[in-house]
Amino acid sequence: MQSDALSFAPLRPLDDFLLDSARFQLPDVNDIEKWGKRVSNNLLYYQSNYFLMSILIIIIFTAIHPTKMITGSFLLFASFFIIYYMSRDVKLGGNLFRKNPMIISLVIFSLGYFLLSKMLGSLLVFLLGILIPICLSFIHASLRMRNIKNKIVNKTVAFKNSQTPMGIFLRDMGIEFLFSAFKEQSQVKHSKD
Repeated sequence: MQSDALSFAPLRPLDDFLLDSARFQLPDVNDIEKWGKRVSNNLLYYQSNYFLMSILIIIIFTAIHPTKMITGSFLLFASFFIIYYMSRDVKLGGNLFRKNPMIISLVIFSLGYFLLSKMLGSLLVFLLGILIPICLSFIHASLRMRNIKNKIVNKTVAFKNSQTPMGIFLRDMGIEFLFSAFKEQSQVKHSKD
């Protein structure tokens, strides 16, 4: 088995995630490092629960507002595609604008007005459907106190957690609380050998 293979964390029980055995407390905002460790550890430990919660919230939003979610996602992806395409093909965008500046400006302003007046609600519903799961995951990770099992699992599988989707995301974002501790432990072991 490859050491760099992507793995997935197990789904934690609902009792541990949210119900009876879960303990919640406001984080100490004066100790940012401790708060950050709590958030990153909880994000790693409950990552499958957060993913499932996000999928369920997006499904609920789509069931309540199907047209707005589809329209909003199409608008967002279309605008990213247009911006990407125009930035990649500078000749097309630059030549088109230089040859017909009034027509292109009129089209851009008309399209902008149409999108803002008619489609803004769809875009906001889509963005809300995406941002609510992210906010709820961060709030849960901030408030959920780590229990003994959480601490033990995070310490024993620090390297394995670094190969999960959340571990890769946190590492790419520069959040390496667990990974730096694991690297130090592995460096000490290698120096003794």
